Amino acid sequence: MFDYMDCELKLSESVFRQLNTAIAVSQMSSGQCRLAPLIQVIQDCSHLYHYTVKLLFKLHSCLPADTLQGHRDRFHEQFHSLRNFFRRASDMIYFKRLIQIPRLPESPPNFLRASALAEHIKPVVVIPEEAPEDEEPENLIEISTGPPAGEPVVVADLLDQTFGPPNGSMKADRDLQVESLKREVELLRAELEKTKLEARRYVAQLKGQVNALEAELEEQRTQKQKALVDNEQLRHELTQLRAVQQEGVRSQGLLREAERKASATEARYSRLKEKHGELVSTHATLLRKNADTAKQLTVTQQSQEEVARVKEQLAFQMEQVKRESEMKLEEQSDQLERLKRELEAKAGELAHMQEALSRAEQSGSELSSRLDALSAEKDVLSITMRQQEAELLAAQDLAREKEVVLSQEQQRSSRERTELQGQLAEKESQEQGLQQRLLDEQFAMVRGTATEARAILQDAVSLLDDPLHLRCTSSPAYLVSRAQVALDSVSALEKGHAQYLASPEDASALVAALTRFSHLAADAIINGGATSHLAPTDPADRLMDACRECGARALELTGQLQEWQVLPQAQPGLLRFPLQGILQLGQELKPKSLDVRQEELGAMVDKEMAATSAAIEDAVRRIEDMMNQARHASSGLKLEVNERILNSCTELMKAIRLLVTTSTSLQKEIVDSGRGAATQQEFYAKNSRWTEGLISASKAVGWGASQLVESADRVVLHTGKYEELIVCCHEIAGSTAQLVAASKVKADKHSPCLSRLQECSRAVNERAAGVVASTKSGQEQIEDRDTMDFSGLSLIKLKKQEMETQVRVLELEKTLEAERVRLGELRKQHYVLAGGVGTPEEEPSRPTMAPRGATKKPPLAQKPIVAPRQDPQLDGKDGTGPTQLVSS
Repeated sequence: MFDYMDCELKLSESVFRQLNTAIAVSQMSSGQCRLAPLIQVIQDCSHLYHYTVKLLFKLHSCLPADTLQGHRDRFHEQFHSLRNFFRRASDMIYFKRLIQIPRLPESPPNFLRASALAEHIKPVVVIPEEAPEDEEPENLIEISTGPPAGEPVVVADLLDQTFGPPNGSMKADRDLQVESLKREVELLRAELEKTKLEARRYVAQLKGQVNALEAELEEQRTQKQKALVDNEQLRHELTQLRAVQQEGVRSQGLLREAERKASATEARYSRLKEKHGELVSTHATLLRKNADTAKQLTVTQQSQEEVARVKEQLAFQMEQVKRESEMKLEEQSDQLERLKRELEAKAGELAHMQEALSRAEQSGSELSSRLDALSAEKDVLSITMRQQEAELLAAQDLAREKEVVLSQEQQRSSRERTELQGQLAEKESQEQGLQQRLLDEQFAMVRGTATEARAILQDAVSLLDDPLHLRCTSSPAYLVSRAQVALDSVSALEKGHAQYLASPEDASALVAALTRFSHLAADAIINGGATSHLAPTDPADRLMDACRECGARALELTGQLQEWQVLPQAQPGLLRFPLQGILQLGQELKPKSLDVRQEELGAMVDKEMAATSAAIEDAVRRIEDMMNQARHASSGLKLEVNERILNSCTELMKAIRLLVTTSTSLQKEIVDSGRGAATQQEFYAKNSRWTEGLISASKAVGWGASQLVESADRVVLHTGKYEELIVCCHEIAGSTAQLVAASKVKADKHSPCLSRLQECSRAVNERAAGVVASTKSGQEQIEDRDTMDFSGLSLIKLKKQEMETQVRVLELEKTLEAERVRLGELRKQHYVLAGGVGTPEEEPSRPTMAPRGATKKPPLAQKPIVAPRQDPQLDGKDGTGPTQLVSS
């Protein structure tokens, strides 16, 4: 149906695209030919919309709301398109005469609310019925045979064909439309009544169930009250019988009858008491079922409405932010391209001016050389005139003429020189203007870059107080890398600032350094805030203060770079101090286990494996000592129980020792097959995470063995609990599974050592299960079981003890619930720690979403982290149960 609706809407869009909206196309024959198919489209769309709404309401009543999210999104898109199509078609005169187009509501139906189906109104498309055209030929007036009375009929037919039918047919059409609308209203009312009846039937069913439960509860209360009354009557009869027994010296037969009645009464009382207990338990079960049903119904409705509302809000906000970011990016890219083109144009103009200036200087030098030549010629003429003064007396007129010509030439040369000097001054003034313009443009570029950098830094600083940023986290290693890069960019910023002050006509170095610094500093600030979400309170506060100080100084620097008067006083070097503080805090927050040098990992593996073997040997020796002491200090049943527990512990230690030996052999095989030409230390250093996993697993095995021996010692000495041995067995099983998993990571799956290791793991699980079984059987044999003695207790005392026992049961249930909550929190914190230690050090992670409360990885010297086991059955196919491998 959705595909059918899409096809209909695409057809309408293609028709509207071909129309010329500048003219009234609906009044033209060509436009009406294109619009004619849309009548059938309008009819089909109205029916498709109605059936789609009803079908979606049916689906929402049967399926979860999240499953139908895609259907709702697609329906909303089609709803808006269909509403625009109906609105656009209803504005055209062509459709107003032929069809009545329905109007859709302003907003789509809310499918998450079942009652919204009653608000839905089926869109009705009404097409006026056209009067049937008379297909018979026009009646001809026969003058010869037709009577004169036929003329009015012919005239009436002609009038009807020319001016249309009379108003009576239009009224009939309107009546038909009214009747059809009334029928639609009746259908809608019937559907509404049907929906209301279904809702009332469902409510009546629920009320009937509630009334049945209340009636059953009232009946049980009545039976309970009746049982209490019977108990009182029986107690009264028992008192009377005892009085008769005291007076029973007179009749032995009455005494036997009274004893028989008393025994029957006691049996009836015990049966009534059992019935009373069953009624109380049944009553409590029914009350809990009723409350759970009501609570689940309310919570389900609220959660569905809340989830739908939150999803719509998030989708709208995400789309809005995406559009704004795209618009800003396009504007910035256009502005950058425009500035580049203007800079290239200005550079071309400057080159042209410099070329013209060089030509002017060349022409001035030519004139100067010419003037020098004229001066030399004048000197030659003067010397010649003095030498030939006698000869020139005759030719004085000629000499005067030459002098006049020479003076004219001098005047002309002086005028030309003055003009050239004026042109030269004008060119110099133009060059100074261009130089000043270039300086202004360079400073404008610096100021624009500073403004953009200030916006980036302000955005980063604002994220520190943004509630949505509280769930963003980052690792200290990544923060250190970002802070170091930002610290290195400060030197480039200082160099660019100094170059710009020395040569203001070139600001490229300052712009590039400022751009790089703004992005790196913002990245460091954001990652600092994200890292503080995982850090303890005091370091997190100091890290946030350092990030804010860095942002404040960076904003102060960008503000100084925007003003020409204070630009020389800017000091980019002051940014080093807050960045160094962030770097130092990030290094302090790095996991301490990463401080171990990789060269020491190989020696540490051998050391830990040897220490584990020594711990197991010591545990076996201590168990033998404890067995000897138990034989001297105890006897009988206690000696039998202690020997059985210690023997099972000895078997478990032997299995663990064999497992450690096999794991050491497999480890050597892995190192020999994987190191190649490298040394053993280089192999361990190359696979540092795997090496740390082996170290953690071996420490866990040794620690578990020591704890088992201490728990067994306390149990033998009657200062500990049997449950400690069971928990220690679970820990040992988990630790050995961790060691098997760590060894299995790099082992060949066809390796015989690996097969033996898995067999040893299964043997450890079996021995651990044997220890648990021995402990439980010994505990059952030693602990005394109190037998309940009800002799000598009256009804009131029994009722009192019953109430006290119920109070004790409630207290123990509350304590059990609290301990379960505490156990859940401990396991949650354990998994957080286990997740923290598994972070690789070679690749610092980008900021990720993680719960606040994740802490740092514990150092290698601490107790290894092993996930607790909840399943008491310690069996597995290859020894790798639900235990979590912390270090890998």
